Amino acid sequence: MSVKLIYVTAPTREAAEQIAEAVVTEHLAACANILDGVISFFHWDGKLCREKEAVLILKTTEEKTDALTARIQELHSYECPCIVVLPIEGGNPDFLDWIVREV
Repeated sequence: MSVKLIYVTAPTREAAEQIAEAVVTEHLAACANILDGVISFFHWDGKLCREKEAVLILKTTEEKTDALTARIQELHSYECPCIVVLPIEGGNPDFLDWIVREV
């Protein structure tokens, strides 16, 4: 079974925590890590933006990726949230097996 890393940005640590608690409780993700205090630069509506955000890193399986993405979109306050799926190509086999068992 293929495991994935999901990278998400959120407007605040509290918003990231809300998403993390929901998707882990619902077994859409096995684990969530939050990195607070990230500064993001991006263009939105034709202007350069500089915003403080929190990064949410989730671990899941390929089979749960679509449902997890949809659930994050439901919970997220952004009009166009950053949700990026990355393959996990290796690592501790015991940890990767744990991800599969948890979701």
